[in-house]
Amino acid sequence: MMKKNLLKLIALLLTIASSHSCLAGSISGRITDKETNETLIGVTIQVIGTSNGAVTDLYGNYTINSLTAGVYRLEIRYLSYKTLQIDVNLTKNKDVVLDFQLESDSELLESVVITERKNKENELILMKERQASQIPIENLGAKEMSRKGISNAEDGVKIITGISTAEAGQVIVRGLGDRYNITTLNGLPIASPNPDNKLIPLNLFSSSSIQNITVKKVYDAGTFADYSGAHIDISTKEQIGDPFFNVSLNIGGNINNVFQDFYQSDKRYDLWKSNNVINDVENMNKTEFTQYVKQNDIFGTNFSIHHNNISLPDFGGTISLGKDYKIGNYELGVLASLSLNNSRSTMRDVYKSIYSVQGTVLNEFYSDSYTSESGLTSLFNLFLNHKDKSRINYTFFYSRNAIDNYKLRDGFDSEGIHLIGSNSVMHVYQLFNNQLFGIKEFNKHFNLRWSGSYSITSSDEPDRRQVMYRYTDDKITLFSLNQQEIMRYFGELNEKEFVVDVRTQYTFNKEDNNIKIGVTYKNKQRDYISRRYYYNTTQLDCLIIDLEEIYNPNDYLNHGNIANGLINILQDAQPRYKYFAGSDIVAGFVQMDFRLAKSLILNAGLRFEYSNQWVEYWNDASIKKISELQSDNIFPTLNLKYSNKDNNKLRFAISRTVTRPGFIEMAPFLYKESYGSDEIRGNENLKNGYNYNFDIRYELYLPNIAEILSLAGYFKWLDSPIEFVQKMAGGSSLISFMNADKGMAAGLEMELRKKIYKYLSFNINASYIFTNVILPEDGVYTDSHRALQGASPYIVNADITYNKSFGYEKQFQTTLLYNLQGPRIHTVGINGAENVIQKAVSTMNFVSQYQWNKHWNVKLKLKNILNTTIHYTQKIKAIDSNMLVESYKTGMTIELGINYNI
Repeated sequence: MMKKNLLKLIALLLTIASSHSCLAGSISGRITDKETNETLIGVTIQVIGTSNGAVTDLYGNYTINSLTAGVYRLEIRYLSYKTLQIDVNLTKNKDVVLDFQLESDSELLESVVITERKNKENELILMKERQASQIPIENLGAKEMSRKGISNAEDGVKIITGISTAEAGQVIVRGLGDRYNITTLNGLPIASPNPDNKLIPLNLFSSSSIQNITVKKVYDAGTFADYSGAHIDISTKEQIGDPFFNVSLNIGGNINNVFQDFYQSDKRYDLWKSNNVINDVENMNKTEFTQYVKQNDIFGTNFSIHHNNISLPDFGGTISLGKDYKIGNYELGVLASLSLNNSRSTMRDVYKSIYSVQGTVLNEFYSDSYTSESGLTSLFNLFLNHKDKSRINYTFFYSRNAIDNYKLRDGFDSEGIHLIGSNSVMHVYQLFNNQLFGIKEFNKHFNLRWSGSYSITSSDEPDRRQVMYRYTDDKITLFSLNQQEIMRYFGELNEKEFVVDVRTQYTFNKEDNNIKIGVTYKNKQRDYISRRYYYNTTQLDCLIIDLEEIYNPNDYLNHGNIANGLINILQDAQPRYKYFAGSDIVAGFVQMDFRLAKSLILNAGLRFEYSNQWVEYWNDASIKKISELQSDNIFPTLNLKYSNKDNNKLRFAISRTVTRPGFIEMAPFLYKESYGSDEIRGNENLKNGYNYNFDIRYELYLPNIAEILSLAGYFKWLDSPIEFVQKMAGGSSLISFMNADKGMAAGLEMELRKKIYKYLSFNINASYIFTNVILPEDGVYTDSHRALQGASPYIVNADITYNKSFGYEKQFQTTLLYNLQGPRIHTVGINGAENVIQKAVSTMNFVSQYQWNKHWNVKLKLKNILNTTIHYTQKIKAIDSNMLVESYKTGMTIELGINYNI
């Protein structure tokens, strides 16, 4: 019996060994176009009857692993090509190499135009586009954004070499801040609803609507010339390939906030509506307003703060769909997407202080801050292709973000008075953007492209409220030093921008030789108006307030006390609290690509721009003024690309560009968020700055999928750069803007994308940045020269990804991301005050996702794992010490998401 069982065991082991010996290894090869011999990317190779298969990479290569010996039927499918089926006989211990050439489907091509129909969400496609571009570019597609857990465009650009972000979403490229960069949507300019920044807040663009982000750090003559840092172009999704329907949901929250106490101000506005005070009261005289406000509650809100014992988790979701239709000789594509998100965050024990030159503390406050944010993004894209290679594309993009913040502050002002401040601020940003694009190919040499956009943006600050309390001898009373400590503020900004662009391209006998000619017109109009309401509470000065009543002051700050005269409200709607601005740019350009030699291509361009920019404002004496800036300039650019074989590129670029001041920088308009906070005032004497840019770059495209080594050096000479300046105004800090004399920015950049192992890949990019600005000798600057405001001397991004497929549908991905931004000047000091420095910041994120079939995907995201404290310091020479002026932590965020796709 024992012998019989032993024989069975031996037979079983032999069977297992035999089965393992039948493993044949793999089927691999390369797929090309039969007519042109070009490699085809994204071809599907399926082993019929199994879940095993592959997709061709950037170089048309494919590999199917883990196949046993036997006969298999392969099916090879690709859009607009004839489908192939072939039988393959695998024998033991052998790898089979099979190359295929696909033939275009002539019947399908009669109704389908494949020009510019590549899926530019894919990393492989984008890498090939980067390699072929005559001008150096860097790009980031939707697939990579998903893999790295990137939720919006702002988070996306931060991982591109040499780019960082600062407060209020300012983008800094190679040490050059907001004013040195431009943002476009599908190649066309977009107005910004943020009055403080030139660039539109990039967090308005949800990743659900983004196809890819392309960054050009060298000047392209076909683009407006007002950038020296980067041109950031956001391409929205369009329908490509099979019909789809997708739903995704996510839930999570910030660890500082979830299931913790949360505070919000009383309001009658939200993401969908703003509470702007009625316009009828603006033109009332003092007597009329006093009587009207006693009889009518013009605000509809009070100063109470609502307390939630438990803050619920954040939530968000996206629904999107797309489909192609064949209508005779036309192809019609439709795509629609809608995203909603809601989030809350809490920062406790935030510290902020202001020092005099002598080292005296002018004010010092600790605060707890509670922020809730709601956002909506919608996208509609419609294209119509004709078999004659003409195309019309319409894109509608809408985004609305509401950010509501409540802050409770406790500290001392410049007079040493112990104060408690209750501050509520809300901003509502909105963007409507319409774009129409068309292309007509008359023949293989000549085409005409036209495009236009009309966008409307708005920024509302409805009902900003402040109540200041005085804490003396353990008693809390209302603080009414000059009747401006208890107040409301209303601000409205509306901007419209119209752009039209027409350009043509003629291609010579060789594909690389072409000439482009185009004209562009851009018109922008902005209206800004604000008003303040000050509460005179002197008749309530003796009122003793309990600590709990700070959150619920409606017992004394109510409309009843306004009606009976215990509280008087002063409307301050002076002309100096508004401004109107506009600009016109008329441009024309010519650009040429010419192959000088087999391995050398020249790209040269010349652009002319006439610009007229103006701001109409009222000074402190309510006298109407106009600040106007006109210029007409020529902006040349030259790019050379040397290719040693296909995988080595050496690029050189030289150009001249312009930096124009923003509207708010030209308007001497005083803005102050709260008692004791910074004041901002523009400068009507600003002028244009001009920049001379030099760039050299080496790119090595490695043999494996989407791998690259890139090394770059650059130098920029800045003539009359515009800088932030800081000075004191009473007990507050005043921020303004001035032209410096000269400046420069130079640096080195490195990028490496490498597959370490079969399932493991590693990306790293690093930048060394040196900037220096030379300041006027007779000016008010503390330094004679210094680094540019906002420029970090070094930036590092790194990520490592593990990606494993299980069969044809199941896939597991996990990515760890790291970012390091070096110390930088946050605010420039003048009149003896030193610069305020933001210390170095490290962040780390983790993303893991699992797809268990073609329909379902689950994702886990951890953001800001390190939860680094943000420190701002200022050197005080009088006491020879670096003093902390501000510090806070933002907290780690956890998010779990699920995605369903048909």
